[in-house]
Amino acid sequence: MTVHFSRMAVIGLGLIGGSLALAARKAALVDRVVGCASRQASLDSGLALGIIDEGTLSAADAVKGADLVFLSVPVATMPTIMAEIAPCLRPDAIVTDGGSVKQFVWQAAQELLPNPANFVPGHPIAGREKSGVEAAVAHLYQDHRVILTPTADNAVEAVQRVVELWEGVGAIVEVLDIVEHDRVLAETSHLPHLLAFSLVDSLSRQGDSHDIFHYAAGGFRDFTRIASSSPVMWRDIFLHNTQATLDALTVFETGLVQFRQAMEAGDANALMNIMTRANQARDYFLNLQNNHLQNNTLQQNKEQESDQ
Repeated sequence: MTVHFSRMAVIGLGLIGGSLALAARKAALVDRVVGCASRQASLDSGLALGIIDEGTLSAADAVKGADLVFLSVPVATMPTIMAEIAPCLRPDAIVTDGGSVKQFVWQAAQELLPNPANFVPGHPIAGREKSGVEAAVAHLYQDHRVILTPTADNAVEAVQRVVELWEGVGAIVEVLDIVEHDRVLAETSHLPHLLAFSLVDSLSRQGDSHDIFHYAAGGFRDFTRIASSSPVMWRDIFLHNTQATLDALTVFETGLVQFRQAMEAGDANALMNIMTRANQARDYFLNLQNNHLQNNTLQQNKEQESDQ
């Protein structure tokens, strides 16, 4: 990788931002990292763990002199942060983000940043059950997808540098149309989280909820694991990718009605057809994922061999 940044500002020093900072430092992609958080305790942890070189509670101060700015804050907070940092950004600074909703964030950048052509929308598809800067790890993005959603208005060099940044920390970078991103993520991520939150909430409000959770097996734990995700973050996602998520929910509701009707009618064939299709689709998905990772590993090995 030839990309290199002299000063990186991470706004929102948590798992996502902290892990990128660690990975960029380990790969020697950046000289100095300044972190910004809403709590001094997070900054203290980031300094103690060697994730950042300096910390500040002011986003405006954090971006001064930075040639790379990574926004890792809740989606609803993005416009406020952009307005705060806009007067202090270097003219050539590249700004990117890790938000799960892209159209809303892109529009805010067009309205608020002084050089929106250098704002490259991004979404790393990675995470851990633990959160906070203390959970940051340098390998979080290794062999994980990072989706970038640049538009025709983007500066080509800015996009390329962000691509090289993510590839430099081991991520698999894919470029997706910004509208398509929000639709696909609504169906594959936002809807599952909605279902998990709703199921756990519904069961917890029943009179016998203690017994329900006491006797729940591994399947329930696996399915509802994502209900432990941050309510603040997911509130923002649901409010700022509303239509795409509602459209995905409508598709699911149609399938749910068909499943219910098959059960009510005692239609064994219909039930088998639904579940068999689901099995096959799941297997196809897993094979697709495995093949993609294998192909990416082969490509990386070839590139390493050619560099030697």
